[in-house]
Amino acid sequence: MIGLDTNVLARYYIDDEADAEAQRQRLAARRLIDSGQALMVSKSVVLELEWVMRGYYGFARAEVASVMRHLLDQTHITVEDRDAVERALCNCEAGIDFADALHHASYKSCASVATFDDRQFARRAKKLGLAPAVMVVS
Repeated sequence: MIGLDTNVLARYYIDDEADAEAQRQRLAARRLIDSGQALMVSKSVVLELEWVMRGYYGFARAEVASVMRHLLDQTHITVEDRDAVERALCNCEAGIDFADALHHASYKSCASVATFDDRQFARRAKKLGLAPAVMVVS
């Protein structure tokens, strides 16, 4: 099994036509990922890929979700803590920031999640009825 770094996935999914080196790397990433051999993606790489796509390249939430769904659909790719990533993706599509959604999904065995982020995370999590509950530390 081969573990994939964020930059390999970014080159696979993002076409940076202006950069010749990026194009070379894109072809190499496609050869590797499309080869069908056993690959693995860590949860931290999934998180970083979302940030690169949204934060650096300016992808919309729906575009990021489409990439994540494609990644999760690849039967030869093992995604660390797949259930948490899938839950996070669903909650992201419902309006929770992906990073917050992934953190929340990773705390499924906790009684609650503590945050100072009342506006974005806690209020949206409450509105969606997420469990565990997200509480604002005061």
